Amino acid sequence: MSATTATTGLRIEWAEVEAMLVAWQHVHNTIVPTAALSLPEIEERSRRNRLAVAYLSDVVVGCSTVRPPAAAASSAATVIARVLPAHRGRGFGGQLYAHGLAEARRLGADVIETCVLETNPEGLRFALGLGFVETERYLLPGDSVPFIDLGLVQRPL
Repeated sequence: MSATTATTGLRIEWAEVEAMLVAWQHVHNTIVPTAALSLPEIEERSRRNRLAVAYLSDVVVGCSTVRPPAAAASSAATVIARVLPAHRGRGFGGQLYAHGLAEARRLGADVIETCVLETNPEGLRFALGLGFVETERYLLPGDSVPFIDLGLVQRPL
């Protein structure tokens, strides 16, 4: 199933076939080169997480990941939206995030988290602008660029 936004023409589809997983891989590995993933790794992730690809006509502009809440352990889900640098600043990240957030809520999430590579200042500004706050910085084994975990601050109604 896909979602299309009439105002921008952005189409977001769940990555359910290999060609879409390859498109997701391209975006992920471009934006997170320090943690590049192979196709078998992505196929394995797609069994645990919800992966989506965003298209403008037939051009891949971004991808997203929704890590669902762990069974009974937590109501937290991680929603990550990635937009290729050439397509930033046009609202695509917000649309990808909203799509992923809706899926996280559908899967039972009460708490929303995200993760940004430190070398992606646009992504960090985007997350902070949505109301996320930094909770942790860490290095994966062998890496030199930290990841930044953030949690969405629940605003009073």
